[in-house]
Amino acid sequence: MNILVTGAKGQLGTELRLRTRETENRHWIFADIIADEGIVPLDITDEAAVRRLVEENRIDLIINCAAYTNVDRAEEDEATAERLNADAVRILGSMQTRILHISTDYVFSGEGWIPCREDDPVAPRTAYGRTKLHGEEALLQVNPDAIIIRTAWLYSPYGNNFVKTMLKYGKERDKLTVVYDQVGTPTYAGDLAEAILTIVTGENWQAGIYHFTNEGVCSWYDFTIEILRQAGVQCRVEPILSSQYAYKTPRPHYSVLDKAKIRSTFSLTIPYWTDGLSRCLKAM
Repeated sequence: MNILVTGAKGQLGTELRLRTRETENRHWIFADIIADEGIVPLDITDEAAVRRLVEENRIDLIINCAAYTNVDRAEEDEATAERLNADAVRILGSMQTRILHISTDYVFSGEGWIPCREDDPVAPRTAYGRTKLHGEEALLQVNPDAIIIRTAWLYSPYGNNFVKTMLKYGKERDKLTVVYDQVGTPTYAGDLAEAILTIVTGENWQAGIYHFTNEGVCSWYDFTIEILRQAGVQCRVEPILSSQYAYKTPRPHYSVLDKAKIRSTFSLTIPYWTDGLSRCLKAM
């Protein structure tokens, strides 16, 4: 089996690179917009380039980790977000291979108080959410055998993310103010990578939409407290309302995803969020 991983320099792509190895029956190809050691260059919005790489390497499976994830910037440049989050996903899905694609909780409104199931109504409130939803729809139209995994609050030792930002500010400042009325589940990208590898290397390919985050629920305030506690950083954290923070783009107030389907379908044991955080901090 020849497996292509796109977005290989991002948080999830990096975690996958660290966890994969060549075997007698499995060959991994990692791609991103800019080449690097062990990474081939690929513009996923260029259909001819994607087809050429897929055909020349006889790709059997694509894991798409690439995305336009800057929520605020997407509001100002929705066309670019649409190209990466929707048009490119259609291109990847049309390559006559199996594909596993990563999506987001932002396809929901974030206004409820019950964990979102895969078949709950979608109602994105941002350009980012709209373009990611368009990607899901485009993919299922061209490749009904696809697997889509929605996730939320992703972090890792790599790239820019909330954990690294709070550690930086916590060491530099005496006080942090963090919202406590936005609730969800932090997701260690390493745990998501392990789940993906279980799915793609197993013999139980079940197409459809699934949800994956770590287990448990917390607010961004609670998350910050735990980050600093585990890291041994002394800094006062003050809870504030979302209305007190100058967001350019609305954030979901409730981003908890129901994971019963992915647990039962693929026999996954999903770690609790504080345990995932502990492993991430040790990896740093």
